[in-house]
Amino acid sequence: MPAEEIVNEHIVIITGASPIGPDIVARIPPDALLIAVDGGLDHARAVGLAPTHLVGDLDSVTDDSLAWAARHASIERHPTDKDLTDTELALALAATFDPERITVIGGGDRLDHTIAGIGALGSLSVTSVPLLEAWWNNQHVSVVQGPGSAVLRLAPGSTLSLLALHGPCTRVTLRNTRWELDGVDIDPVIGLGVSNEVPDGDRPVDVEVALSGGTLTIFDVPADEAAR
Repeated sequence: MPAEEIVNEHIVIITGASPIGPDIVARIPPDALLIAVDGGLDHARAVGLAPTHLVGDLDSVTDDSLAWAARHASIERHPTDKDLTDTELALALAATFDPERITVIGGGDRLDHTIAGIGALGSLSVTSVPLLEAWWNNQHVSVVQGPGSAVLRLAPGSTLSLLALHGPCTRVTLRNTRWELDGVDIDPVIGLGVSNEVPDGDRPVDVEVALSGGTLTIFDVPADEAAR
């Protein structure tokens, strides 16, 4: 299905080795374009989702789901020996639709897959997408590209951590948290931005984030998550 035939602002990529919980399913808009990554198709179908695209080397998807995809989805099959992960390939495909938002849903026990899955949101292919996020093992992740800014509506009393997973982040500013930052440079994978706190109270808190350069990965708790 050519990209120009699809008009959709939100693309959801389902990847990883973990089943999808009902709370996460409830967050997927009914009009979102769904892309399954390899065995993620089995997890999608298990909760009643019907992706329109399947991407990957297809070494972990079941034969039953692969047969289903042959009838109901576009299949983009890649060789097992490749330089990009299946999730990166799915993000590159998602970017061709020029969406406003991409959400990656995934999980699993392998640490290397977790780092690669979350890290894929820093791919060059998606730098033009305004809103990048993930739900990984039920942890929410927001990504802000520099130069840029974002306002995150977070749960009062929650914890958030800022990590530079893709190289240094320059002139990082953070507002409306217990420990604010003002034009601070954050080196890769250090503790400066870890375990900050959102002020407690009765209302969601709009946390402001900005940076001049780099890719900032933020582990946070959206305001509506507190009510679940």
